[in-house]
Amino acid sequence: MSSNLFRILLVEDDEALRFIVKDNLTEHGYDVEVAADGEIALELFEQNSFDLIVLDVMLPKIDGFKVAETIRKTNDQVPIIFLTARSMTEDKITGLTIGGDDYIPKPFSMEELLLKIRIFLKRSQSQPVDSESSGVLKIGQFDFHFDDLSLTLNGEARNLTLKEAELIRYFARNANKVLSRNEILENVWGSDDYFLGRSLDVFISRLRKYFKADASVKIINLHGIGFRFSVKKEK
Repeated sequence: MSSNLFRILLVEDDEALRFIVKDNLTEHGYDVEVAADGEIALELFEQNSFDLIVLDVMLPKIDGFKVAETIRKTNDQVPIIFLTARSMTEDKITGLTIGGDDYIPKPFSMEELLLKIRIFLKRSQSQPVDSESSGVLKIGQFDFHFDDLSLTLNGEARNLTLKEAELIRYFARNANKVLSRNEILENVWGSDDYFLGRSLDVFISRLRKYFKADASVKIINLHGIGFRFSVKKEK
């Protein structure tokens, strides 16, 4: 699939950097729309369809975190890559847990950005080939719909972010197996970066809350090793 099919929303308030990034992405065949602040970014997102968003964190009017949070209320699937000059761990975790898929610290190389864009576009465009992708996967008393990004119990559906759904799917495929932290990070996030490990802990805590209504489904912490997604089968 050629890259010229993909539309990217680039949100960056630094005019020089915005020009350089757009120029490079255009040269590689991407259709790029640009926004210099968070307000314009949300307007463009509401009016157009994008395959990926490159989003600066420190923006005028509406910051990048708020932009991402707003987008995630209506779209759980479009990949969001944060550009950030911030080095604080908590900022990086915040970006990932509100729905960002990855972050790139400034200054960065265009090669790194292009590589991550290719990775996320490939993931978002690929269709699951396993049997549960076209229907419902039973997890204890829950019905898990990956395609719909939803987890349903007794007729009540909970909307999931794409990353939550990917983590649940990976756990479900490996139910009752011991999984190392690195193994989970590599398969769900594509990297075992330390900061992503901190983000994983936040996601684990969130999923435990989702599954707590069914005692047969538990995410067990194996100290110093990783986790086991325990699902007791009905007798």
